[in-house]
Amino acid sequence: MRILVVSDAWAPQVNGVVTSLQALVAELRGMGHLVKVLSPHDFRHLPCPSYPEIPLAWDLWRVGPAIRDFRPDCVHLATEGPLGWAARRWLMRRGLAFSSAIHTRFPEYVNTRWPRIPLAWGYAFLRRFHRPSQAVLVSTERLRDEFAAHGLRRLRLWRKGVDTELFQPRPRAAGEPVFLYVGRLAAEKNLRAFLELGLPGEKRLVGDGPEREALQAQYPQARFLGYQQGEALAAQFATASVLVFPSRTDTLGLVMLEALACGTPVAAFPVPGPLDVLQPGVTGVMDEDLGRACLAALQLDRQRCAEQAARQSWRASALQFLAGQPRLDGEPALEALGVVSTAGA
Repeated sequence: MRILVVSDAWAPQVNGVVTSLQALVAELRGMGHLVKVLSPHDFRHLPCPSYPEIPLAWDLWRVGPAIRDFRPDCVHLATEGPLGWAARRWLMRRGLAFSSAIHTRFPEYVNTRWPRIPLAWGYAFLRRFHRPSQAVLVSTERLRDEFAAHGLRRLRLWRKGVDTELFQPRPRAAGEPVFLYVGRLAAEKNLRAFLELGLPGEKRLVGDGPEREALQAQYPQARFLGYQQGEALAAQFATASVLVFPSRTDTLGLVMLEALACGTPVAAFPVPGPLDVLQPGVTGVMDEDLGRACLAALQLDRQRCAEQAARQSWRASALQFLAGQPRLDGEPALEALGVVSTAGA
């Protein structure tokens, strides 16, 4: 099957959306599908205001011809950015079916960065973008219920996985605890809730973003390591004592799965995302007192963390993705292939 993924987020960006899409594309190709990603790097683009590492395509009149030339059997709109809107418009004008996904709590992120923009406006934006989609993919049951309460329809599960060949336990040196954060350094990640904690040992932050310069100046005792990928990232997870996940707005938090696969427990607030990923007292500790959660997580069994994460493969995730794909003519993609998947059951 010829599958087109349209995404405003793609490498070299480093975030959970890109990681998930890269893993999906690799699995789909491994199954024998022909997959093309239409990203900003296929177009002329400009840096996003206030977030320059995110490129925004602007010659959007080329999106339709790019879809037509690839001749896809199905199209998935991964993001609600300029490319997503351009592809949506082209497909709708021709009465062609597509799927879409919600990877982030967009209204909450916008409200965090620009508090004068009400949450209701953000959810109106999401409803408008996803209304014509034949399947709106979300990561967890909790998110499905939450978005349904905000008026979104045709919501389907697409659980994410973890690369257990890369992310796995490794020998750790004895010493003071290491509390690790991995992700974007941005306002919506609530990083000061972590950096202001009086914890023993060392605080490390892997990632980059618009707040790095200010945070690095304000918290010189923390180590800011920039982006890490592949083996270097896996080593950071495996040698940490606890992954600290201070965000209150993430839809999932793929880094939690990656840390657990390395045997590293998680400390987080009891909010959606951690509540969907963590098994309390086994793989993580969730507490409104984040410092107390960090110290309690030090006592968890690292082997049990790795065992829990090993159950979530990217192959199962890719099958669940396929189960939610309509062909351009509106028929279910898997049925057209004669494939039956129970991944979403």
